[in-house]
Amino acid sequence: MTPAGEQPELPLGTFVILRDLIRDRIGVSFEDEKRDLLGGKLADRVRELKLDSFLDYYYLLKYGPGADAEWPHLTDALSVQETYFWREYEQVRALVDVLVPQHVAARRGPVRVWSAACATGEEPLSIAIALNEAGWFDRADVEVWASDASPAALAKARRGVYRERSFRVLPPHLREKYFAPAEGGTKVDPGLHARVQFQPANLLNADDTRALATAPFIFCRNVFIYFSAATVARVVRGFAERAPAPAYLFTGASESLLRVASAFQLEEIDKAFVYVKR
Repeated sequence: MTPAGEQPELPLGTFVILRDLIRDRIGVSFEDEKRDLLGGKLADRVRELKLDSFLDYYYLLKYGPGADAEWPHLTDALSVQETYFWREYEQVRALVDVLVPQHVAARRGPVRVWSAACATGEEPLSIAIALNEAGWFDRADVEVWASDASPAALAKARRGVYRERSFRVLPPHLREKYFAPAEGGTKVDPGLHARVQFQPANLLNADDTRALATAPFIFCRNVFIYFSAATVARVVRGFAERAPAPAYLFTGASESLLRVASAFQLEEIDKAFVYVKR
């Protein structure tokens, strides 16, 4: 057993099989130079489970009777929850000002927006704020769906209480309108919060995403940077198979699908770049 306070060693061979198992199950990919990073993120789990090595941890995840219970803890350990309100707002503006009006005018059914990797909830709440400011909740059948693979992130999103870092670019008048001081931070307005339907979903699990991917508007931003190219292709293919036409996929500014064969093609809409399935 590893002594308290001492990080267990992650040997190269164990790193490879553990990394591949994680990639295949939840999509997060670690290149060879990230071995120490993966070891650091999972060291606490090895200690808390009183295991002797990362190899024991691999066998637990792969074959152990406690695997189903451990995967959510692993997902939390690897989850990156750095986000904030109004992040990359140009895409949200294109959705609200251009795409939703087109969708409603064409009578394509309910306006369904899916935030596919919502972390602690700032993205779907930003979308809900923008839709509400434009009056769309009163003028159309609008649903905002939000999902994440991390139980800890979803718990924070469902609580709806945020620290100062989440507000660093949100216009002050919107913060005043939709948020109020609360224990532990600043809490979102309950009425707006209720507009967002939060649920767990692993983007690599077809059962988790089958219904969600039918949304014509999918925000999957700042998650593909943690996936391998093959995993990105797999996820996007799942989106394309289930989404209607037209459908719109919003990715992060640093993410590109140009090297991924896909039914989605990059277009510029109201000065925002969006992948479109026609």
